[in-house]
Amino acid sequence: MQDFKKIAAWRKAHALLLNVHRAIRGYPREFITLRSQTRRAAESIPTNIVEGSAFDSAKQFGAYLQHSFASSSELEYHLRAARDYDVLPERRWELLTRDTVEVRKMVTVFRKRVLGLE
Repeated sequence: MQDFKKIAAWRKAHALLLNVHRAIRGYPREFITLRSQTRRAAESIPTNIVEGSAFDSAKQFGAYLQHSFASSSELEYHLRAARDYDVLPERRWELLTRDTVEVRKMVTVFRKRVLGLE
């Protein structure tokens, strides 16, 4: 069991969540489903890190980190869709996508460390 607040990937994922939340607030009403899916994907990344950190088993923790990884891919797609629908400005999309990819890389490295694959 680890203190999730000490995990760098969680800290970065939490910051990403807050930035995504700020970005999607202004989505038009017709994009309420995209806003909801984007928020859920962004929330799932740090949440899975927190849930996994509660287990003593590296295998279980690794499984939750894999879910976190998958949610980051989902988030990246939702951000792209929002950009393509012209509800997310290009510059904001670039920054959020960059941070999403960075979080995914951090989760990947952390998962390998947890599972002893490094």
